[in-house]
Amino acid sequence: MVIRRATVEDAAAIAVVHVRSWQAAYRGLIAQDYLDGLDPAQRAVLWEQWLAAADWPRRGTLVAEVSGEVVGFANFVPTQDDDADPRTVAAITAIYLLPAQWGTGLGRRLMTATLDALGTAYQEVTLWVLDTNDRARRFYEAGGWRTDGAVKVDTTLGLPLRVVRYRRSEEHTSELQSRTLIS
Repeated sequence: MVIRRATVEDAAAIAVVHVRSWQAAYRGLIAQDYLDGLDPAQRAVLWEQWLAAADWPRRGTLVAEVSGEVVGFANFVPTQDDDADPRTVAAITAIYLLPAQWGTGLGRRLMTATLDALGTAYQEVTLWVLDTNDRARRFYEAGGWRTDGAVKVDTTLGLPLRVVRYRRSEEHTSELQSRTLIS
């Protein structure tokens, strides 16, 4: 297993992981017709744009590969939350694995690598998670993330989704910096 910085050439593979993981993880949590309509080809165009805009270590994407195949990714940016300073607070906007990789420890390794990458540029890291996504919430809490009380209804997908914010401070992030997994 290799975790590395993503390149524009990874856009199509990231899009497949993104769509397949959403279709499995959000089944029963998000409208099924929305999930069924997700198209990796459409997401690949967006991923090409996002990957081209990478500004390491302030903004970027990591991919996890097994046997040369992209099976997961994590994306981070400066926070866009009104109550936080984007110079010191990062946001993990996505961390997804193909469903076959769930429960293998790869998600934990990908999160560790992401926090390692962020540790040099930020003091805190946040992420938003669907409030009904118990599996993801258990994953974050097991990794030392804590809710900070912020809740909002996200309508960016055209669906009203209630999300809660999790946070890790510098002391939690710096615990992991000595184990760099990025190649």
